[in-house]
Amino acid sequence: MRSKQSPAITLLFLIVLSTSAFGQKGKKDFQNEINQKTASIEPKVISWYEDIHQNPELSNREFRTAMLVAKHLERLDIEVTTGIAHTGVVGVLKGGLPGPVIAIRADMDALPVVEEVDLPFASKVRTTYNDQEVGVMHACGHDAHVACLMGAAEVLAGMRHQLKGTILFIFQPAEEGPPAGEEGGAELMVQEGIFNDLQPEAVFALHTDGRFDAGTLAVRPYGMCAGADQLEIIVKGKQSHGAFPWLGNDPIVIASQIVIGLQVIPSRQLDMTKALSLVTIGSIQGGVRGNIIPNEVRMLGTIRTFDAEIREDFHRRIRQTAQNIAEASGATAEVIISGSSPVTFNDPDLLTRMTPTLVRVTGEGKLITPSVEMGAEDFPYLTQNAKGLYFYLGVRTPGKEIESQHSPTYYVDESSLQLGVRALSSLAVDYLNGR
Repeated sequence: MRSKQSPAITLLFLIVLSTSAFGQKGKKDFQNEINQKTASIEPKVISWYEDIHQNPELSNREFRTAMLVAKHLERLDIEVTTGIAHTGVVGVLKGGLPGPVIAIRADMDALPVVEEVDLPFASKVRTTYNDQEVGVMHACGHDAHVACLMGAAEVLAGMRHQLKGTILFIFQPAEEGPPAGEEGGAELMVQEGIFNDLQPEAVFALHTDGRFDAGTLAVRPYGMCAGADQLEIIVKGKQSHGAFPWLGNDPIVIASQIVIGLQVIPSRQLDMTKALSLVTIGSIQGGVRGNIIPNEVRMLGTIRTFDAEIREDFHRRIRQTAQNIAEASGATAEVIISGSSPVTFNDPDLLTRMTPTLVRVTGEGKLITPSVEMGAEDFPYLTQNAKGLYFYLGVRTPGKEIESQHSPTYYVDESSLQLGVRALSSLAVDYLNGR
């Protein structure tokens, strides 16, 4: 005898069945739609990239880039706010269905570098930076970051009615650090309230990397990039004629001893089995003539660490080393450590959740686990109250030599841009709709 089932139970069963089927089919359909949209706008993404590359702007001066971004977002009917942290742009895309808030970041600033890449759209821009005439170049791939996020915004705006939640598109100035005497970057954007009304659960960002071939992505859990501190050491001696050094106190010789002394700290005094650390002196300024021993030498450098306890100990030893070396020669050394950036930390649970997405968009064998990165980022300021996922977009033309970021020959293979757009778009859709 056939049992009689109530209409309410039958309806509920059909709803559950159709929802399950839609969930499985929907995920595949979403990826197909992202792939199709990304392929269709690839020429535009490349055009944006070449335009921004040819017209680079230094930190806190990204006026043209910000205008290009803002106009594009407005054309997509995305709510736009400009002028955040000087030139920052934030777009808000509200999905058609309720859900969480996430954010995606791209940095916009270029570097004071003279470009040496033979490209038809190579930068010829020159400007003044810290009272020096410099070239300007996107030698770190931020032009590609902006182009990829502009592309992702277009893809996702075309899917807005299917999205469960809200996406913040953050176009950030001054990731490389603001000019002397100014504030800027992600920290200032947060201070000015970009998350006051909409606090994201998760924040995503990519960065180009010339160590990895175009068509690959690279990511690791926990520490992805080092924390960074700015270092300044002012050595004061006594000026004299270069032919009579015994009548003065040579701060150049003392500064040289300090440089060597600093290198002993991470290699011989800190426990390298706990976490990596390093100190680099990148600028030494002192004197105006070869036959005059100056009164003062100023050194500028950077400190990189992955552990808070080691960082504190490192700072103490740097001060002690510089001051003791100077004192032993009858001089003085003033040590100033400032402007720290936290460790860029990939939340392991978020990475586990999103790894299937990254594998799907790259293909098997093309998602790489990189070594830790001694470079630093200000991205962590955006993840103080959210989970973060920061990954590398391979941009090296297969078979070519590795190109270092900040190099005048840094080059982005344009075939990598479509993967960048696809990865950012897929992460957003999967996070919002794959809950």
